[in-house]
Amino acid sequence: MPEKKKEKEKRPRIVLPTLKVMFGIMRREKPWFIVIYVFMALAVIASGTAEIIFPKFIIDELVAMAGGEAEAHITNAVLLAAVYIGIIAAANIIAAAGNYFQDILREWFTEYIDLRLAERCMDMDFQYTEDPDALDKLNKAQEGMSWYSGGIMGVTDAVYSIVTNVGKGAASAGIIIFSCPWLLLVQLISLALITFFQARNMKIEQKGFAELSKLNRIFGYVFWQLADFRYGKDVRLYDSAAMMGGKAKYYSDKMCGVWRDQSRAVCKNSWGMDIVNSLRDGVSYFYIGWLALTGVISIGDFSMCIGAAGTLYFSLMGIVGGMQDIANKCNYAHRYIEFMDYPAALSKGTRKVSDGDHTIEFRNVSFKYPRSDKWVLRDVSITIKQGEHLSVVGLNGAGKTTFIKLLCRLYDVTEGEILIDGVNIKEYSDEEYRRLFAVVFQDFSLFAFSLRENIAFSDDTANDPAINEVIGKSGLAGDVGKLADGLDTMIFKSFDENGTELSGGQKQKAAIARALYKDSPVVILDEPTAALDPIAEYDIYRQFDKLVGGKTAVYISHRLSSCKFCDRIAVFSDNTIKEYGTHDELAARPDGIYAEMFRAQAQYYVS
Repeated sequence: MPEKKKEKEKRPRIVLPTLKVMFGIMRREKPWFIVIYVFMALAVIASGTAEIIFPKFIIDELVAMAGGEAEAHITNAVLLAAVYIGIIAAANIIAAAGNYFQDILREWFTEYIDLRLAERCMDMDFQYTEDPDALDKLNKAQEGMSWYSGGIMGVTDAVYSIVTNVGKGAASAGIIIFSCPWLLLVQLISLALITFFQARNMKIEQKGFAELSKLNRIFGYVFWQLADFRYGKDVRLYDSAAMMGGKAKYYSDKMCGVWRDQSRAVCKNSWGMDIVNSLRDGVSYFYIGWLALTGVISIGDFSMCIGAAGTLYFSLMGIVGGMQDIANKCNYAHRYIEFMDYPAALSKGTRKVSDGDHTIEFRNVSFKYPRSDKWVLRDVSITIKQGEHLSVVGLNGAGKTTFIKLLCRLYDVTEGEILIDGVNIKEYSDEEYRRLFAVVFQDFSLFAFSLRENIAFSDDTANDPAINEVIGKSGLAGDVGKLADGLDTMIFKSFDENGTELSGGQKQKAAIARALYKDSPVVILDEPTAALDPIAEYDIYRQFDKLVGGKTAVYISHRLSSCKFCDRIAVFSDNTIKEYGTHDELAARPDGIYAEMFRAQAQYYVS
C-alpha cells in the first residue's frame, strides 16, 4: 500500500515539469511553430463545428422547398454549401501546411534530442559508463523519447489534441443542451466507462515498458554484434554463430512474451470499450430518432444532433484520452529529464592548476568500485615528482589500471586522498585537472575520421608541424608516408571505401602520437607497446626519454625490460604497492616479487 500511494503522489510532479521542459525547448528552439499550432487548432475547431451546423441548415432549406419558394431555398442552400465547402477547404489547407512543418520538425527534434543525449553521455562522470543502472536509464531515455512518447513533438501533439477537442466539445455540448439535453448524460456515462478501461490499459503499457527496458538493451547489444563485421573473424573461426543466434532468439522470445502478455491484458479492456460504444450508439440513435418522429426536432435538427452527439462523445473521449496520453507520454519523456539531470558522481571544484612543476601524491589511498565490497587498492601511498618516470608493474588484477583511473579522476578514492601540488584533486575544476594528463589506455579507441582528426581531435585547428613531429616520435611517420592521402586518410571503411584498416601496431602508434600531441605535463602509457613488433618496441624504449622529454611519465607494462628506462618502479601485489625502487635495486632482491618476475621473463631471451 505505501508503495502504491507513493507512486500516485509522484505522477502530478512528473506531468507538469515534463510539459514545462518540452514546451520550453520548443519555445527556445522553434517558437514560430507554436503560432502554427494555434492556427491549426482554430482551423480544426472551425471545421468540426461547421460539419455539425451547416448540414442542418442545408437540409432544412431543402426540406422547406416542398412548402414553396423553391428558388429562394435553393439559393440559400447553395450559398450555405459554398460557405461550408470554403471553411472545410481553408481548414484542410492549414492542416496540410501544418502537417508539412510537423514532419520536418519531428525529424529535427529527434536529432536534437539524440545530440543532447550524446553530449550528456560525454559529459557524465566516467564511472557511469560502467554502471548498469546508468546504462538502463540511458536506454529508457532513448526509448522514452522515441518509441513511447514520440519526443517533443509527441508530447506537444497530445496537448494540441486536447485543445482542439475542448473547442469542438464545447461547441457540440452547447448544441446538445439546447436540442436534446438527455443525450449529454448518455455521452458522459459512456465516457466514464471508457475512461476506466483506458486507465487500466495505460497501467499495463507502463508495466510493459519497465519490463522491456533492460531486455531491449540486451537484445540490441546481441543483435548488433551479429551484424557487426568487426566480429566476423571471431564468429567464423570459433563457430559462434549458433551461440550468438541462440542468445538473440532467447531475448527475442522473452520480449515477445512480454508483448504477448501485454496484448492479452489490453485485449480484455478493449472488448469492454467496444461493448460500451455499441450501447452508446444504440441508445443515442433511439433517443434522437424518437424526438424526430414525435416532431420535437426537425430532420435538420436530427442530423445536427447525431453529428453533435458523435463529436461531443469523441471530443470528451479525446480530452480524457488525451489527458491519459499526456500522462503516459510525460511518464516516458520524463526518463529523458531524469537522465539529463542524473546526479554527478564526483564533486567538482573550481580551483585552477598552477603553472610550473607538479608533484603527485597518493596518501593512504584505498578503493573499491561502486556496488562492490571488494577492495581493489588498499593503503597505497606514493609520491611522483616532476619529470620522474615511474614504471608500474604487477600481475593481472593487481590494481595497476585502477591506479591510473584514480589518478585521472575517472573515479574518486574510497579512502585517503590524492594530491597535486599539496592540494586535494577534488578542489580542482574538471577541465583544468584533465589538461594535466595525456593517456593511452589498453582499450584506446580510434574513430572513423581522418588520421589527422584522430591525432589532433580537431578538424580546423590541427597543427600539422606538431602532428608530423609526434608521428615521427611514435614511429608512425613511415606508415603515414605510404598512405595515398597522408594525414587526410580516413580510418576504417565505415564511411569511405578508400579508408584504411590500420594494423594493431599502427593503431597503437597513432594512440601514442595522440597523447604526445596533447602536450600535457603528465604522460600515462598503459601497455603502450603491447601490439608492436620487437623492433618497433625497442625503438620506443630506446628513445623513451626523447619521447616524453622532461614530462612526468607513468608507464604500465608487463615487459619488465622496459622498466630499465624508468627512474622508479612500483610493484603492485595484493592490492597495494609491495615494492618500490629502481630497476637495479629491485632486481637485486633475491626473494623480491620484481626480481622473480624479471628472471622469469629473462630466461626466454637467454640461451
